[in-house]
Amino acid sequence: MDRRHWIALMTGLAGATACARRPQSDVRPQLAPIQVYWNRAPLQPNAFAPLPLGSIKPRGWLRNQLEIQAGGLSGHLDEFWPDLGPDSGWLGGTGEAWERGPYYLDGLVPLAWLLEDERLIAKARKWLDWTLNNQRPNGAIGPDPARGRYAAAWQADDWWPNMIMLKALTQFQEATGDERVIPVMSRYFRYHLAEADKRPLIRWAQMRWAEEILSIVWLYNRTGEAELLELARKLAGQAFDWKAHFADFRYPEKIRREQANLSTHVVNNAMAMKTSAVWWQISGEESDRRAIYRLLEVMDRHHLHPNGVHSGDEHYAGLDPSQGTELCAVVEGMFSFEMLAAILGDPMFGDRLERIAFNALPAPFKPDMWAHQYDQQPNQVKCSIDKNRNWTTNGPDANIFGLEPNFGCCTANMHQGWPKFVSHLWMATRDEGLAAIAYAPSRVDARLRGGVAVAIIADTGYPFDETIRLRVHPEKPAVFPLYLRIPGWARGATIRVAGREVAETVRPGTFHLLERRWVDGDTVELVFPMPVEAERHWRNSIVLRRGPVVLALKVGEQWIKIRGEEPHADWEVHPTTPWNYGLLIDPARASEQVAVERRPLGRNPFFHEETPILARVKARRIPEWTMVNSSAGPLPVSPVVSTQPDEEVLLIPYGAAKLRVTAFPVVAR
Repeated sequence: MDRRHWIALMTGLAGATACARRPQSDVRPQLAPIQVYWNRAPLQPNAFAPLPLGSIKPRGWLRNQLEIQAGGLSGHLDEFWPDLGPDSGWLGGTGEAWERGPYYLDGLVPLAWLLEDERLIAKARKWLDWTLNNQRPNGAIGPDPARGRYAAAWQADDWWPNMIMLKALTQFQEATGDERVIPVMSRYFRYHLAEADKRPLIRWAQMRWAEEILSIVWLYNRTGEAELLELARKLAGQAFDWKAHFADFRYPEKIRREQANLSTHVVNNAMAMKTSAVWWQISGEESDRRAIYRLLEVMDRHHLHPNGVHSGDEHYAGLDPSQGTELCAVVEGMFSFEMLAAILGDPMFGDRLERIAFNALPAPFKPDMWAHQYDQQPNQVKCSIDKNRNWTTNGPDANIFGLEPNFGCCTANMHQGWPKFVSHLWMATRDEGLAAIAYAPSRVDARLRGGVAVAIIADTGYPFDETIRLRVHPEKPAVFPLYLRIPGWARGATIRVAGREVAETVRPGTFHLLERRWVDGDTVELVFPMPVEAERHWRNSIVLRRGPVVLALKVGEQWIKIRGEEPHADWEVHPTTPWNYGLLIDPARASEQVAVERRPLGRNPFFHEETPILARVKARRIPEWTMVNSSAGPLPVSPVVSTQPDEEVLLIPYGAAKLRVTAFPVVAR
């Protein structure tokens, strides 16, 4: 194979818990022959290459999150949810035959193989084997349109669900090397090319077409089949033009129900963030490469929430922190930033990925992950059924915690968030090294420059701790590069290698290059100072952030079961303590006026009783700020006058606060 098309042989080793117990002499990598591929000509060169599934394994609190997930809905959903039952169209039955099965597989596959959980692997293989063993003679995959159950007739002609299944198949092939996957995908894409003019993209596939381009590029880099790029160009000609949508953006405010269309849908927009960059790999047009920056400029100005995601309940909802964001948009937004980091290499995408992962991702889950919300609100003071809520288009139960609130797409799709975050923490570099895209306790195994097998273990409590310690274990002394992302907020960051501080300036918002001769047991210590900082938001409010973690008011929670069977019942959450506070703070002196308290890192840092970060700040009640239709009413414009007595209020990480205030009014002195 052309050397340009690969760097190394990669794979993971044993689970994180086992690794933590092993002596240092037993951390040497043991690598199976799985290849990392780079874009073939005539594709544009990608900045980094994602490592095959299994090359990176979670450790510490991150592994705990995956284990909690496996013990909750993700690990058991198919046992009782009819849409994933044995009659699913994706298992050859007459049941649901559209997106639910593929969505589930897109998260179950990485979860199962990252945990090396034989029970979950068996569950996943059942679905994968049916798709791989039942390809029709013409190359089609998936349910027979004449048999499966569709909510609408057009769904049988929509290419969209197959796009998701292709992503699950690529992950499966990387983890196992299964020889069936590439031939099945090749036949499928030839089938799609033959059918494309007769059955052009419609509806969801027309908006989400980049999901198929990802799989086309994945396969092209392995086979070099020219007709794959022909199909990609044909699909682009049938697709929605997201670049034009944001070049002339027409939705600067929360939209009215009658304005809602597929281009204003929040999940379509979360997927669209990567579309122009994905397409740039084929088009080579600089305007496609730059389009993501225009998209983010527009969406940040008009629809960004403090948790790092854009509003949409379920269409554009503006900056009001009492508006919501759909859980599907959270996990799809994360995947978009993971792909953007790989294709374009901008460290800013890692910053955005972490902000979502450490805030918006854990927030809509019950701590045991047996229930989730469809919509989360940054200012969320009651989770209840209320037909008068101010959602853009969603229903009255959209923010309760449950099995299938509002609509079942998130029930099927929510599983990919943590597993895909793990599998994109590190990426391969073109000079045969590794780049740290995001930070969390983990282990990566790779074969780097000169074919040397290397294991790197990240020991850290990040994002709650300021310090990240990397232990480097090459099988023999070797020279290779490490690119370490320095977050844009990390002013004063330091790096020590083998106990000595690096001489070069460590600049925020860059990848810091360390290239040296590494020996077994070398250490790299990164320190990212995390003073509490204040950010301005809607109506001159402030949001407090410590590193990548957003802080929110801890509101007392009363969980009330309203329907269903435990553990997968539906719950309302009612407040038991006041929430309508303004902060007595000078935003420029937030680090001095917010007192941070550290506690030991528990099993689940996103459970309010175990969170390792507490913060205290002076505040006053604002009596006129009241609840309206079960949500925090209109946010008072800061500065706000309050004659109430001073109080000290408790803040905790956003993801641990199921009821919270995140965007605070500032009380005038």
